[in-house]
Amino acid sequence: MADPVSVDVPHKLGREAARARIAGGVGKLADMFPGGGTVEEHWEGDTLHFTLSAMGQKVASRLEVFEHHVHAEVDLPPMLTLFAGKIREKLAKEAPKLLE
Repeated sequence: MADPVSVDVPHKLGREAARARIAGGVGKLADMFPGGGTVEEHWEGDTLHFTLSAMGQKVASRLEVFEHHVHAEVDLPPMLTLFAGKIREKLAKEAPKLLE
């Protein structure tokens, strides 16, 4: 399997406020991926684990919330690794909007 797509998103909200904002906007995550669909999610502590459908594939991802940044990792199935660069760019651009 290819390395996950990783992005760190800085914020000044603090851990709890960032976590709350992400929880309120997790449904928008599907829009960040080509062919995005439904999102299945669950929290383990300060880490959001979610799976979404993209182009007929299941994409497992994690958002780990820290005091001053959120670390996002997306595990792409082999078919979608061609889009890794575009997904990384889109995450870097769109993920901060989840914290607004």
